[in-house]
Amino acid sequence: MNDTELDAYIDASSPVLGLTIEEAWKPAVRANLKVSLNFARQVDEFTLPDESEPAHVYTA
Repeated sequence: MNDTELDAYIDASSPVLGLTIEEAWKPAVRANLKVSLNFARQVDEFTLPDESEPAHVYTA
């Protein structure tokens, strides 16, 4: 997503989430979204073999 699309996303989603995003905060919010979207893209593009099993859950 480019900066214009991210700004539109911020403007559209912040009221739904009950957040007030000041104009001065938008560059930091946009940067955070870029990092989060990059991580999401990497996870989405990582293919697992069909025989993969989920890891066990260990509790203390």
